[in-house]
Amino acid sequence: MEKIEHTTVSTNGINMHVASIGSGPVILFLHGFPDLWYSWRHQLLSFADLGYRAIAPDLRGYGDSDSPPSANSYTILHIVGDLVGLLDSLGVDRVFLVGHDWGAIIAWWLCMIRPDLVKALVNTSVVFNPRNPSVKPVDAFKALFGEDYYICRFQEPGEIEEDFAQVDTKKLINRFFTSRNPRPPCIPKSLGFRGLPDPPALPAWLTEQDVSFYAEKYSQKGFTGGLNYYRAMNLSWELTAPWAGLQIKVPVKFIVGDLDITYNIPGTKEYIHEGGLKKHVPFLQEVVVMEGVGHFLQQEKPNEVTDHIYGFFKKF
Repeated sequence: MEKIEHTTVSTNGINMHVASIGSGPVILFLHGFPDLWYSWRHQLLSFADLGYRAIAPDLRGYGDSDSPPSANSYTILHIVGDLVGLLDSLGVDRVFLVGHDWGAIIAWWLCMIRPDLVKALVNTSVVFNPRNPSVKPVDAFKALFGEDYYICRFQEPGEIEEDFAQVDTKKLINRFFTSRNPRPPCIPKSLGFRGLPDPPALPAWLTEQDVSFYAEKYSQKGFTGGLNYYRAMNLSWELTAPWAGLQIKVPVKFIVGDLDITYNIPGTKEYIHEGGLKKHVPFLQEVVVMEGVGHFLQQEKPNEVTDHIYGFFKKF
């Protein structure tokens, strides 16, 4: 881990912390919530050994990157803009791209808006969902799962932060990362995260040192930056109207765990396996469903995920 270099890059009006290692073709790794660059630690080291330059930023609002105060500063266009500026600052013309969770959503949209920058994409966990012109995304989730659904609970500024603050940060991180329940996460206000049962013992793939790393960063920074991605969802929906109906036109491999909550949203399995995703992502070449694997697959099964990514990128 000490071989990984840490720099700060000025992009799109913010300072972005970037972890990188290796030399060769560039792979850009994008994390989600509640992650950091650190979620790609295994892949950074592995791909440096395989002859790549592996780059993983702390996205806007996370870790050692800047966190603008307004939720309106966290739209898809802001984050994609950050990445375009990052690549420009690094003097990189095109990248191999890997995304997970929110990083997967950003990766889809980077490919949508700037396909010229992406050689190929391996995306994980979150499928590309075309823009529904008649329903805003938060409203759609509320209609599907109710107001206790986690995305709906994240909307009111300060409310969920207050809930999180009543739980030990290490315990909260442990709870996020070790959940194996594929059902929609609904947390009633009366219960809150503070009222959830204690998480189980750490699995072999997540150490006390790992949990401490995340907890230290989130204790310093708070969770607001990451939560603002959810709070900007409806605004992103409005701003991305010009791209409605366009397809993702880069080569894609998609990977998901069968215990991932995203894979178990009603209709998602059919969408993936019965041609829906391929309709919107015509250059989708491979779909991998990892059995017995949860949401944080790149940490839970690092070697397998690395092999899947490498097996795809080495074709190009």
